[in-house]
Amino acid sequence: MPSQTVYDLRSDTITKPTEGMRQAMSEAEVGDDVYSEDPTTNKLEALAAELTGKEKALFVTSGSQANLIALYLNGGRGNEVICAESAHIVQHEIAACTAIAGILPITIDAPRGLLKAQDIEKKIKPTGVYDMAHTSLIEIENTIAGNIYSLERLSDIHNVAKKHSLLIHMDGARLFNAQVATGISAREYARYCDSVSFCLSKGLGAPVGSMLCGSETFIHKARTLRKMLGSGLRQSGILAAAGIYALEHNVERLRDDHQHAAQIANALSQTNWAKVQGHIQTNIVLFSVEGIPAPTVVKRLGSTGIRATTEGSYVRLVTNLNLNSQAIDEACTILFSFDPYKEVL
Repeated sequence: MPSQTVYDLRSDTITKPTEGMRQAMSEAEVGDDVYSEDPTTNKLEALAAELTGKEKALFVTSGSQANLIALYLNGGRGNEVICAESAHIVQHEIAACTAIAGILPITIDAPRGLLKAQDIEKKIKPTGVYDMAHTSLIEIENTIAGNIYSLERLSDIHNVAKKHSLLIHMDGARLFNAQVATGISAREYARYCDSVSFCLSKGLGAPVGSMLCGSETFIHKARTLRKMLGSGLRQSGILAAAGIYALEHNVERLRDDHQHAAQIANALSQTNWAKVQGHIQTNIVLFSVEGIPAPTVVKRLGSTGIRATTEGSYVRLVTNLNLNSQAIDEACTILFSFDPYKEVL
């Protein structure tokens, strides 16, 4: 019997480099990045700075490392960072913000993960109080669970930050999903923060890496801290070439992922068992099934060939460049006939 087709919708990080990307990697001109002598890495960093409108950028190994560096430098040890309760820095980075950066997250239960300026302001500690940690940083995630910040909301948060002399870091792991979905450039989103990171291996298809962008002074310090964290990169141009290829070829194609996610959400909404969370803006679909825990639904979906994961109490499906329109059509057909209440033998 032929093996069952697998539709891997766990994440947009599971993609493999395309032939074009592999060719770019194999032909990359390299040097020693610890001495800032890798020309391909330098080119990627210049491109990232240009796209975000920041003075400089740094190639780092992961989005988690980018966030950690920003928390360490712009937050400072012994201080507090205000963020959403569902933020990646709280839920998915193994407590690095406290264990390594030494900063305490003060969380807000924000609907859809999107912070509001007035809620942030209520959490800011007064200055000059000797027995309270000082609020130094606001962290926002754009997108978060597929949801996009409006410029109005970002502007309001920016104004509160300046009023209280706070810095803002944007975890923009999927920032280009926001750009494609809204037509608002990454540069315009980044205008409201002091530092911004974005991932090359989420949606964009590169095998490794994220970019951290900010002022020249900030990136100079970030390069030193990256080394302290064990990431002194050498001939990193092989990986940087994949990042350049991703930014030059795979940004606009994110539109396909968004359309595929909307198609899946529509298929789910036509069943009598799935409750889709919110309006689908990008490539992430969250849904629940009444009476069945999300991990159980994931297990039962797995028996059909659809690989999913969980996000809190929801099942999460993430479209990606590995799945073309035919694959999405087939996955939707499976969802139509799927019975989540039927136990897997």
